Amino acid sequence: MTDDQGYGEFSCNGNPLAETPNIDRLAGQAVRLTDFHVAPMCTPTRGQLMTGLDAFRNGASNVSSGRTLLKADLKTIANVFQDAGYRTGIFGKWHLGDNYPFRPEDRGFEEALWFPSSHINSVPDFWDNDYFDDTYIHNTKRQRYKGYCTDVFFDEAADWIAGDDDRPFFAYIALNAAHWPWFVPEKYREPLRKAIGENPEIVKHLNKQKQADLVSFLAMGANIDENVGKLDQRLLQEQLFENTIVVFLTDNGSTMGQDYFNAGMRGKKTQLWEGGHRVPCFIRWPAGSIGPAREIDELSHVQDLLPTLADLADVPPPSTRLDGQSLAPLLRGERDSLDDRMLVINYSRMPGFRVKYTKQSPAIPHRDGAGVLWKQWRLLENRELYNIEADPHQDRNVAAAHQRVVARMRSHLQTWWDGVKDDVMTPQRVIIGSDAENPMMLTACEWLDVFVDQQRQIRRADRKNGTWHLHVDRAATYRLELRRWPRESGLSLQASVPETQVVDGTFVTGESLPIASATTQIGDESKVLQPDASQTFFATEIDLEPGPIELTTAFLDDDGNEICGAYYVYVHRR
Repeated sequence: MTDDQGYGEFSCNGNPLAETPNIDRLAGQAVRLTDFHVAPMCTPTRGQLMTGLDAFRNGASNVSSGRTLLKADLKTIANVFQDAGYRTGIFGKWHLGDNYPFRPEDRGFEEALWFPSSHINSVPDFWDNDYFDDTYIHNTKRQRYKGYCTDVFFDEAADWIAGDDDRPFFAYIALNAAHWPWFVPEKYREPLRKAIGENPEIVKHLNKQKQADLVSFLAMGANIDENVGKLDQRLLQEQLFENTIVVFLTDNGSTMGQDYFNAGMRGKKTQLWEGGHRVPCFIRWPAGSIGPAREIDELSHVQDLLPTLADLADVPPPSTRLDGQSLAPLLRGERDSLDDRMLVINYSRMPGFRVKYTKQSPAIPHRDGAGVLWKQWRLLENRELYNIEADPHQDRNVAAAHQRVVARMRSHLQTWWDGVKDDVMTPQRVIIGSDAENPMMLTACEWLDVFVDQQRQIRRADRKNGTWHLHVDRAATYRLELRRWPRESGLSLQASVPETQVVDGTFVTGESLPIASATTQIGDESKVLQPDASQTFFATEIDLEPGPIELTTAFLDDDGNEICGAYYVYVHRR
């Protein structure tokens, strides 16, 4: 699963600038689902892949803001295959919770090489990671790896696949590329610059910075393609090629496609237009039962992959009812079509998004933030209807002319909402004080419905605050350490940092904050704290009983005015 590439980012789908020969070859050997959909943002797609359940049912509905946490009582696709005797590994982006019990190590992955939150250089990521020679999490411990991130994830996955364990394997290679920041080895850029030079009309409406960003974005795709080819060669070398099911997809629509090539679709990442959620999905199994390479145009969804792969591998799926359904009968040629179905795509937006369907914060899940998909129809935000057969670019709202279609889709949406609204409105809680993660680090990316998820926000001192929804594992004394900067940075509370040159870019200047004191608030109990002697953190100890709590912190200036919340809180059960 690649990040932020859309349907049109591959030469097999008509891209006029990019060359992706290895992915094209994979597509030519695969069953290609041409009406395949995900969510318009990363986390909901990933949670649906893991559970076979709608995002509003599994709890992982947003890319940050305390709504990334996949309900801890759900079985994941890794659990399904682990229970069937498979070894399971994840390599790259998880984005479904950074703390216990939500980490990949807690969710069925026995081998886990990953980075936290939404992208490399996010708030909980190792400070100043920049895609090159970074520090990642390997089986709960931080470890440094040499090389470019995409190369590392593919190489580590390939070595693990080829290891001396003879059990069958389930490998989930989930890349951060081609997500911003668009850092990439320079050698991948030059062919894209040449392609643009030969096709200037494609980008003539873009300014120089946008063109440079596009080059870097597509260069990351070229590196991905190279790694797909290397992985195939490794499968051949290990005599695993014929009997390994390989699935290739992306996590949402393109961040760049609308600017240069969008395969005839309207919209991009974060949007309900078709370009926000219709993506490629290729399924290859040369020695398996899925028949010859071909296209299947049935309406399908990422949450179908768990039951499909379980069916193909003849392992039991979760015993709970899934929203996804197995596509194996289609792939095997046992059926020509699926039963009539409607799909609902809904997700919690970023708090600062401007939307028309509600006057509340768009981070709060809402029924009318949905897209309903049925045959050729798309009902968007419970008010606009598009027929993508007659109008693939979705330029004409035909709701008034098809009121019966609208009524039927609206009824389905209401029934769906009634079934998920209680689940999605219940915050998932990170557990503190468990032996599984003690000590631990909480970060601002889990403040409910507040967006602080980029290290550049820490650097530029975003003046925001929010609340952690937590669950205390056991009665004990807990030490809380409040920091503006993470420990590994070595920076003091009032420190600023200069603009920082990294391998392929620059991190912004870090601003100073006039932090003089701090407060903590848990229930009715509040404390005012003074900095330690080193002026790098505030510390306090508090006795907590088992159960749910809400934690809020604040940094204050000399006059006692609130500046922002503590971006980092280290928690240690004594």
